[in-house]
Amino acid sequence: MEFIGKGGRSCVFCELPKERDDAGSLILDRGKRTFVIMNRFPYNNGHLMVAPFRHVVEPGDLTGEERTEVMDKLSLCIDVLKDSVNPAGFNLGANIGRASGAGFEHLHFHIVPRWEGDTNFMPILGEAKVIPEYLAATYDKLLSEFKAEARRRRPSVRRGVRKE
Repeated sequence: MEFIGKGGRSCVFCELPKERDDAGSLILDRGKRTFVIMNRFPYNNGHLMVAPFRHVVEPGDLTGEERTEVMDKLSLCIDVLKDSVNPAGFNLGANIGRASGAGFEHLHFHIVPRWEGDTNFMPILGEAKVIPEYLAATYDKLLSEFKAEARRRRPSVRRGVRKE
């Protein structure tokens, strides 16, 4: 509730990457045009977001290169989450415009891991969501997997011949 209805704040998706404190900002991966960040107020463990560095509001505002990199990062996030937290499925969504939920008019995409039966009584009766792991522990687990996945995806180069 602390974020609802507060105007005049700077855009977190523009400001956090500039701070160059990836661990403090929960940024797990940086591309040329986009980055992956953990949601500080997650719906589930491993809730990630992909956003362009450039401040854009709608998908049509993205360049072709940004659209391609967004899709590559979404795919990367799914692979990393499968390897690290073993979900049964995912919810993917985009926040478009100020009223879409985040209160920021900076386009970003959510990747929410889901497990069979992950809904419980707490959000309904207690108005609270139980997240069974500290955010910092999830960050450390995911960061090591992002690094491992980057090594797996990097093409090897031998004697001038590129292997995929």
